[in-house]
Amino acid sequence: MTDAIANAAEIAPAEHAAGRVAGEVRQVRYLVGALCVAVIAVMLAPLALSFLASIKTPAEASQSPPVYLPSQISLENYAKIFDFQAGLWTYAGNSLAVAAITILLCLVLAVPAGYGLARFNFRGKEVLFLVLLAPLMIPYQALLTPLYMMFAKAGLANSHLGLAIIHAVLQLPFSIYLMRNSFEGIPRELEEAAVMDGSSSFQVLRNIFGPLVVPGMVTVALFAFITSWNEFLAALIFMNKETAFTVPIMLVSVRTGRLGAIDWGALQAGVMLSIIPCVLIYVLLQKYYVSGFLNGAVK
Repeated sequence: MTDAIANAAEIAPAEHAAGRVAGEVRQVRYLVGALCVAVIAVMLAPLALSFLASIKTPAEASQSPPVYLPSQISLENYAKIFDFQAGLWTYAGNSLAVAAITILLCLVLAVPAGYGLARFNFRGKEVLFLVLLAPLMIPYQALLTPLYMMFAKAGLANSHLGLAIIHAVLQLPFSIYLMRNSFEGIPRELEEAAVMDGSSSFQVLRNIFGPLVVPGMVTVALFAFITSWNEFLAALIFMNKETAFTVPIMLVSVRTGRLGAIDWGALQAGVMLSIIPCVLIYVLLQKYYVSGFLNGAVK
């Protein structure tokens, strides 16, 4: 009887301590959850306000002080975006064409470059890698004027290819960096086994490494698309025909209302429409993007 009482006396404090620890863990979880909800709310607030402004009437969207909730739902701003000048589909088609060419150029150039820098040993390799990364330190805005003169002489001004080359140049340093790290993350035993079987370097790249670096290639494509889709200054300089404008240029043009005032409703409607392709592509390729980013850029 005495032993049972002693054991119960020992178990009670232990259970109390375990319950206290469990309570502290729950409190921490609630705190982390509340913090996550707060961060999500802060991040989504601008999008929510933009959407609310886009469904207001033009007069209500420009009202000062602003009214956050619309008194009535109006799709007038979206109608204006679809019918603005050459039409939304023309500008979206231009942006998609430029982004597609940019993605193709980045993959065609970054994949072999990353493979060579990761798998071949030659003198000055690290210096060459630093040279390829050096453009990140140069503001591309300073180079647009001479580039435009060169492209105009070559007949690439007002063309999707010319603008895509600029966007690809902007994205290539990071793309090469990411692809190099992606290739370095693959065990060398796979390459050695393929070489012993008689495979050439190109066959190793195509048959062995290609499928393994798909997440990295998808990450490169996503970054190239977002960079090209959102880039404004180069598109403004290189595209001087209305039918060749991209979506960012359209957004700047559509914001001008009567007597030079800013048409906030139309501008926010254009913003909401412009983010749809980026969100869709990210959602569809999220699995590959996260895997490629973790295995490559944060290696």
